[in-house]
Amino acid sequence: MSELSVNHLLGIKYITEADIQLIFETADHFKEVINRPIKKVPSLRDITIANLFFENSTRTRLSFELAEKRLSADVINFSAAQSSVKKGETLIDTVNNILSMKVDMVVMRHPNPGAGVFLSQHIQASIVNAGDGAHEHPTQALLDSYSIRERLGDVAGKNVVIVGDILHSRVALSNIFALKLQGANVKVCGPLTLIPKYIETLGVEVEPDLRKALQWCDVANMLRVQNERMDISYFPSTREYTQQFGVDKALLDSLDKEIVIMHPGPINRGVEITSDVADSKQAIILNQVENGVAIRMAVIYLLASKIKN
Repeated sequence: MSELSVNHLLGIKYITEADIQLIFETADHFKEVINRPIKKVPSLRDITIANLFFENSTRTRLSFELAEKRLSADVINFSAAQSSVKKGETLIDTVNNILSMKVDMVVMRHPNPGAGVFLSQHIQASIVNAGDGAHEHPTQALLDSYSIRERLGDVAGKNVVIVGDILHSRVALSNIFALKLQGANVKVCGPLTLIPKYIETLGVEVEPDLRKALQWCDVANMLRVQNERMDISYFPSTREYTQQFGVDKALLDSLDKEIVIMHPGPINRGVEITSDVADSKQAIILNQVENGVAIRMAVIYLLASKIKN
């Protein structure tokens, strides 16, 4: 039984391709478990996990919570919006208070990039980064790659375009790291104001023309426009964004091949993709959601087995 090379999942850039394959193989097993009539396994009966969300999240938090409960872990949920953080308590104090309850693992989403790394240097528990600012969102990238592998058989050699707001997206950055690590070819497409200046240093090409990008790719990962992270206007209007970078069924049908459509959610229907695309057989958006639970079970299980050793 091989094990992860890391004690925390802080970002894709800290793990190896072998780690990714081990997570996928473990997720294959758990995917079979969650499709059984009895979906629980007693693997982590003696592990306590704290979910610390300093930023709003519905899908990721529910997915982690479900994964933890499927593994029979004890779960503590902590939402900073209703906590002492509002009263000025620091991150370290908050976590130390939770650790004094004898917690083994912390799943954390935080608005500041690097919050998970900072925490891992100061506390004993295993940390899983559930998104830190516009930096990384490793479990999302893992479930995205896993969903590509499931649909297309392999990630290596595939052409993947990430479309939309690359600048504010932790999903994009983690996906780029994960896809490159597994040997995929990656391009990004979106308004130039939403493409970071350094992007080409990551071995990624910029394709400003959506039609060309779709014609090139096997998979298009459509990101939503993150209005909540924008302090200035990066493009004239939502309508204009949709005209240039939105995907509808007519556009998909006009390509001379069938491509796979992905979306990390939540979807702004009618902005980045239309409903008939989201609900089409080319979209694997609901598979991504299902795979998210299996991937998070795998990550938690593999990190917990390092705690037990």
